[in-house]
Amino acid sequence: MHLKRFILILTLCLGLQVFAQQSAVYTNSLADFQKALSLYNNQQYQAAKSLFSQIKKTTDKAGVKGECAYYIANCAVRLNQQNADQLITDFVEDYPTSTKRNTAFVDVADYYFTNGKYAYARKWYAKVDEGALSRKERQKFYFNNGYTAFVTKQYKDAKTYLTKVENSSEYGSQAKYYIGFMAYEGDDYDSANAYFEQVEDQERYKEKLSYYQADLNFKLGKFEKAIALAKDRLDTSDADEISELSKIIGESYFNLEQYAEAIPFLQAYNGKKGKRQKKAKWNNTDFYQLGYAHYKQGDYNKAISEFNKIIGGTNSIAQNAYYHLGESYINLDKKQEALNAFRNASQMDFDLKLQEDAWLNYAKISYEIGNPYQSVPQVLAGYLGKYPKTSYKVEIETLLIDSYITSKNYEEALNLLENKKSFENKAAYQKVAFYRGLELYNDTQYIEAEQLFDTSLNQAIDASFIARATFWKAETDYNLTNYEDALVGFKQFIQQSAGIDVPELNNIDYNLAYTYFKLKNYNQASNYFDQFIAKRSDDKVRLNDAYLRLGDGYFVSSQYNKAISAYENAVKMNAIESDYAFFQKAISTGYAGNSSKKIKELERFIGEYPTSKLRDDALYELGNSYVKANQTNKAMARYNKLNSEFKMSSFVPKSLLRQGLIHYNASKNEAALVKFKRVASAYQGTPEAVQAVSTARLIYIDLGRVNEYAAWVKQLDYVEVTDADLDNTAYQAAEKQYLEGSTDAAIQQFNNYLNSFPNGIHSLQSHFYLAQLYYKKDLIANAAPHYKFVVEASQSEFTEEALLRLSQYHLENKNWNEAIPLLQRLEVEANFPQNVIFAQSNLMKANYQLEDFDNAVTYAEKVLKSAKLDNKIRSDAHIIIARSAIKTGDEAKAKLAYRNVQQVATGKTAAEALYYDAYFKHKDGDYKASNTSAQKLAKDYSGYKYYGAKGLVVMAKNFYALDDAYQATYILESVIDNFTQFTDVIDEAKTELKQIKQEEAKTNASIAPQD
Repeated sequence: MHLKRFILILTLCLGLQVFAQQSAVYTNSLADFQKALSLYNNQQYQAAKSLFSQIKKTTDKAGVKGECAYYIANCAVRLNQQNADQLITDFVEDYPTSTKRNTAFVDVADYYFTNGKYAYARKWYAKVDEGALSRKERQKFYFNNGYTAFVTKQYKDAKTYLTKVENSSEYGSQAKYYIGFMAYEGDDYDSANAYFEQVEDQERYKEKLSYYQADLNFKLGKFEKAIALAKDRLDTSDADEISELSKIIGESYFNLEQYAEAIPFLQAYNGKKGKRQKKAKWNNTDFYQLGYAHYKQGDYNKAISEFNKIIGGTNSIAQNAYYHLGESYINLDKKQEALNAFRNASQMDFDLKLQEDAWLNYAKISYEIGNPYQSVPQVLAGYLGKYPKTSYKVEIETLLIDSYITSKNYEEALNLLENKKSFENKAAYQKVAFYRGLELYNDTQYIEAEQLFDTSLNQAIDASFIARATFWKAETDYNLTNYEDALVGFKQFIQQSAGIDVPELNNIDYNLAYTYFKLKNYNQASNYFDQFIAKRSDDKVRLNDAYLRLGDGYFVSSQYNKAISAYENAVKMNAIESDYAFFQKAISTGYAGNSSKKIKELERFIGEYPTSKLRDDALYELGNSYVKANQTNKAMARYNKLNSEFKMSSFVPKSLLRQGLIHYNASKNEAALVKFKRVASAYQGTPEAVQAVSTARLIYIDLGRVNEYAAWVKQLDYVEVTDADLDNTAYQAAEKQYLEGSTDAAIQQFNNYLNSFPNGIHSLQSHFYLAQLYYKKDLIANAAPHYKFVVEASQSEFTEEALLRLSQYHLENKNWNEAIPLLQRLEVEANFPQNVIFAQSNLMKANYQLEDFDNAVTYAEKVLKSAKLDNKIRSDAHIIIARSAIKTGDEAKAKLAYRNVQQVATGKTAAEALYYDAYFKHKDGDYKASNTSAQKLAKDYSGYKYYGAKGLVVMAKNFYALDDAYQATYILESVIDNFTQFTDVIDEAKTELKQIKQEEAKTNASIAPQD
């Protein structure tokens, strides 16, 4: 056909004559062209292209050149050569009148279409002039162009072209199928269904249409038909399509509320692959549907296992899932888990009714088990604030009142109650103020505690709390040394508690006895100690102490036989301070007039209490007793024992002075001088040193060696002989003000004395009394240098008190390095056991602060060996051991220590111990027990938010270990949102959350990949 047209063109152009003259040339060109055309038709494009190129170069005929250019470009296209597109373009531009111009576009487009290069085909179909095409060519063009647009997802153009041939006998079925598919993809399910139904009888589409029609009917809400169509297709489908069909069937049953039928098909679904996913994954909706189906079947464990895979959901599906997750937990009595689920659902507003129900459940469970994120009163008040017209208002208000007490978060409860003026809230306010006062009292914040006890008493609603607040206000006054007020308070308590069973009644006699004792009303103190002893013989610690103080009261009142009886009872108990009781019994025996028995008792004391802090007291008293019995040799032996064994004792200068006086009285002047000189030089400024100098002066006068005395005295810088009278006069003036209780005047006089006599005879006493006066006025910084003078002076009766006060000053100012050497001295030199305990307990604290953990533990262990130890100090010792063990990585020791802390601790320390209980149980793999501890921490110690937050992180780890990813992530996210003040906890929570989400993202497509 092409050849005939070519011959015709040549005939017209050349004329018969020219044709005759060049017949040989024409014949050769025609033969070459036919040969090239044959090669092209046989798909030998490279050879054809070469031959067409030769012909084009050798011929001078425009028509031949144009034909050759057309076939050269077509060969280049079929050879996939880089310049093929340009050759086509060049042909069209160079031969604009060629009849093959439009054909060239169509041919190239059809070639790319046939070879599946639809984007290339689309480009060339766009250049075709469809008006130049025949009717048949036009239908093919419409279909091919529409199909290329469909494949390249240009659905608008695809629909335009395919619609033009939807009624074509040749292309109509295919066009309808693709138009239907585009409607399906565009969610126009009615149109899609209409088109698919028109081609469903054709065999070629049956396989593909079965899935789409099942899905279409599902999306159109025709669930029974969707199920039937999908089931028909299951047996002939591959694994991927079976997964998709199962999803259609399962969701259809789900929507028909046929949950038992839905479950196996929902489980058979494998999920979908995302763009970056290597394998198919479920999403949150998939987990929700299967979880809800199990929930409706009452299989709550399986429901939970699906719901708790929905992590970080923020849509209506997630809200529903979390609500039903909460209900599932409730049905399994897992209230802590339910609390988190309901809280999460209550924080979403996609379904307002569901949100309100979740809020209600969250509030009620918070009341039952506590709340780790906010106080229970805040939760309950928050619910009432959000839903003031709720039908549950009365019930929640009742819980709110009670929660103020049960939450034990008294500080926050007080803040919440400030604006509540109803009778019920006042009753709660009375209780909360009392319990908050008790907390502050236990933390030794007495002034603040007393204010709250007064606040509680101002409500005066519940009689038992009126009585209790009165008692503890009196206790606070006692600790503030307001003994008169304390006495009034205790007596009021007795009147108020009549007929009321309150725990404070057990010890009221003991408290009254001590108050009278402090007021020096020893007769009344003794009466109440006797009453206590008669009633409370089961309380061994207080009973022992009552015998001791009873003995002290009788002793001070000079009722020595009664004192002896009381002390004997204390000795028999062989409990705390039995050495003190024994010693006091011996002293009382002497005062009762039985000196020989006193000596025997003291000798026995020396033998039976080899480590007693009172041994130096006993040796000194024993020496004195032997002196009175004219057994000076025995007296000297006891004094010598004292001097050698207790070099730092304040009794040593007294003992040496006594020995000097014994020698002096025996006219052994030289021996006496040795003792007096030793006292004067070693214990400068003490009263003993002053008396030693005075007595030595008499000896020197008797011996006629006054010059020697003068030379010796000049070496003593605290003795200014010429000013002695002035010294004594100035000191006595100051001392008089001190004894009369005129604090300010005494301070002025003592300062005047020290300015006038900085090394005066009475400088030691003056510094000590001045320090005590400043201390009484709470001018501790003013007192400190005076205590320092006493501490640095020779051992005296003031040393122990000065060490105590000066170390307290440095401890309060956190001057640990200054406090430690003072405390070390106090531990060794103290005569009072309570001061030894004070020294040891603060040495453990100071060393801990300085991160000297070994010494901190050493002193803590010393403290724990003490028999008389209150729970606060015992708790502090255990906590120091525990914290030091944590710091040094000895978790085994820390575990045991925190277990001991739990037995005695209160408040913040108890919260810390409970956290570590949860921590160690988690490390041991006992995740449920660890959660129990963390829940107790949240319920009973909600006021201590740092440890509450740390406990929540442990709880999250426990839940993840128990395969509950939802609980784990929700708790961690709540920690991150609610405890921003604790950066170390937040960092740990973020790290843990990231790790969990990275792991869960492997199986849940709804979880975003973690960076």
